[in-house]
Amino acid sequence: MTARLNQLDRSRPVGFAARVTASARTTESSMSPDIDDWLDNKRRQPFENTLIPLEELTEPRGWLFAGTGNLEHHSGRFFSVEGMHVTANHGHVREWSQPILVQRDIAILGIIAKEFDGVLHFLLQAKMEPGNVDMVQLSPTVQATSSNYTQVHEGKRAAYVEYFTEPGRGRVLVDILQSEQGAWFHLKRNRNVVVEVTDDVPLHQDFCWLTLGQISRLLQRPNVMNMDARTVLGCLPIAAPANGPDLGNVFDSAPRHSPEPGGMHTLTDILSWFTGRKSELEVNARLIPLNSVVGWRREAGRIVRDDGRNFSIVGVRVHAQTREVHSWKQPLLAPHGLGLAGLVIRRIAGRLHALVRAEAMPGYRDTVELGPTVRFMLEDLPHTPAERRPEFLDYVLSARESVRYDVVQSEEGGRFHHAETRYLVVEAGDDFPLRVPRDFAWITIEQLLALQRHSYYLGIEARTLLLCLNNL
Repeated sequence: MTARLNQLDRSRPVGFAARVTASARTTESSMSPDIDDWLDNKRRQPFENTLIPLEELTEPRGWLFAGTGNLEHHSGRFFSVEGMHVTANHGHVREWSQPILVQRDIAILGIIAKEFDGVLHFLLQAKMEPGNVDMVQLSPTVQATSSNYTQVHEGKRAAYVEYFTEPGRGRVLVDILQSEQGAWFHLKRNRNVVVEVTDDVPLHQDFCWLTLGQISRLLQRPNVMNMDARTVLGCLPIAAPANGPDLGNVFDSAPRHSPEPGGMHTLTDILSWFTGRKSELEVNARLIPLNSVVGWRREAGRIVRDDGRNFSIVGVRVHAQTREVHSWKQPLLAPHGLGLAGLVIRRIAGRLHALVRAEAMPGYRDTVELGPTVRFMLEDLPHTPAERRPEFLDYVLSARESVRYDVVQSEEGGRFHHAETRYLVVEAGDDFPLRVPRDFAWITIEQLLALQRHSYYLGIEARTLLLCLNNL
């Protein structure tokens, strides 16, 4: 368990992008089950997922409220619920405090890839998570923190974890540290990994092989492909879409194509703008005792904000025979309502560009990452005056004929309870302004894909949207 991923053979196979392209164009495979029947069968298993008061978590070898008010696991591992005090030099609200999830473990989000009949397939798991909508969603081959795969929970070992912790198991195709939600996590990061193998891989009953084309079709449906699978797959050099209009090969990222031609800005200009925003947008976030957080309280077995908005911290009791531990209790962050991640795209000089925003979030490791054009909690719409609404929110919400993607997807079910985001892609016409506020920039899809291969450039919502763009 002590071997590191960097001991694996990192040489990339010749024509990797072309092989991803072939997989993206393959929408049927004899290696795959009838995914609807298979997934329905997995969801019919006898799972229990019951909301309980936080006080019921504090049983022997469970969770406890420390003297600080922080909610912690007795082992000191997994994650904790703590307080955070924030000050910023921008925005309508420049000082606040809130509960925050603190997870110091770096999780492995790993997918095994293997060729069958000359086509790359990806091994996904039908995974039950306590906060999932529909209970079971398709996840990476391995989705586990070090607390999990070192068996702190004293349960079974995660299936296939040895492919990501032992050297010589395969060839690493992707290996990137990426962040998660900067409003809900403090400095959280995960290792996004794809390993290709050539040897036979035993197929456990809750796993299946799918091509990228089959996965792309599933991305058209709500709450099937979980957040962790989306972020790992989004790190692949996404190829041209299997179906739909010709987009001028904007998704072709083979090495012979430069990200520069046709772009409104060079990649150097974009990096300079991004560095400038990171230098100017200040967010100072420090952890504080949970019982020092202002404007929040423990009430009726939850931690809630005084005005009832934003999110709550709730408890849940879980039973799942398919998990490494069959029964447990834990806290979850429960958002109040549906989130929106809206992306405006536009052709500029014949090249498809996306309008992204430099977002400063208190939980990011380097303060700023690239987010969608608009990120907003829709429950706040009736309470937000027009002058305080995010730029382009009304444009995105009023779009009709120009909508290119509009699907509700779940966020991480192991830490959030029924967290859903409406992922929306709107294609703007020539009348949409090229000159935008300083927090925004027009970036080509090729340039975004280039940035995606490095840590802490694209936030979690932007990574999902970039993957979903392959379905246009």
